[in-house]
Amino acid sequence: MTHKPVLYQEIIHALQPRSGGRYVDGTLGAGGHARGILEACAPDGLLLGLDVDPQALALARETLAPYEKRIRLVQASHITLSEQLIAAKWDSIDGIVLDLGASSMQFDNAERGFSFMQDGPLDMRFGPQALMSAEEIVNTFDERELADIIYRYGEDRDSRKIAKSIVMNRPLRTTRELVAVIEKASPRRGDKLHPATQTFQALRIAVNDELTAVEKTLPQAVAALRSGGRCAVISFHSLEDRIVKEYFREQSKDLINPPYERIYEVERKAIVQLVNKKPILPSEEEIKENPRARSSKLRVIEKL
Repeated sequence: MTHKPVLYQEIIHALQPRSGGRYVDGTLGAGGHARGILEACAPDGLLLGLDVDPQALALARETLAPYEKRIRLVQASHITLSEQLIAAKWDSIDGIVLDLGASSMQFDNAERGFSFMQDGPLDMRFGPQALMSAEEIVNTFDERELADIIYRYGEDRDSRKIAKSIVMNRPLRTTRELVAVIEKASPRRGDKLHPATQTFQALRIAVNDELTAVEKTLPQAVAALRSGGRCAVISFHSLEDRIVKEYFREQSKDLINPPYERIYEVERKAIVQLVNKKPILPSEEEIKENPRARSSKLRVIEKL
């Protein structure tokens, strides 16, 4: 099954790949966005692809085989962007894309434990570098810690009830066992969302430390861009989008002190400009074809 990457045309349009350019896909997945970038920057544009998931890398290698002379694929997190650029001997880049969160192929594989729709082990690790699995968090964290994770990363108003129920029913080993506990603690109240949606999202974010990863990568991406280079970020929930939006906004402002006042420790001119003031959203047509695109938002900046 081929996985159509979200906001595909929008990413190609945003990055404007050109021949001779150097591009990074920091969340390679099955290589969908990367393939589009490589086609657009033919005949001699280069691409560095990063992903922590060995299964995704194996798929991407197949997808991108026709471009093997122009790619460098590495099993690594986008947090290590600066290191990877040094290893590739690239001093600057023309564009970078980050497609945050779990990929559809990770959701589709029950063994990975990302989906509450299929039974599988409570894993949820993007790659082997994650310090602990969802099973370890669910079975070892105390009730308050669990409630904090579910409320903070899942924004679920029933976080305390769910955490209490988890602790009372431990040990939990499979996604189905966890779903049953959540459904009992927080039955559906005419919501469109399945009651397990937010808890599963919260556990996945905690397992992979996703928000910290975004916070650490964005400054590296901006620093690596050459003048006129672009950074395009797709996020799928409000917490990630807020981090991206605030960082981009801050980097697009002049920090200049007014006369006789010292507001900023270090003065500087704006480093980037916002290519789009509001996030780019998927079309109705794309949402119909791929319901997972529904919550995606794309933000793009250009280095000044």
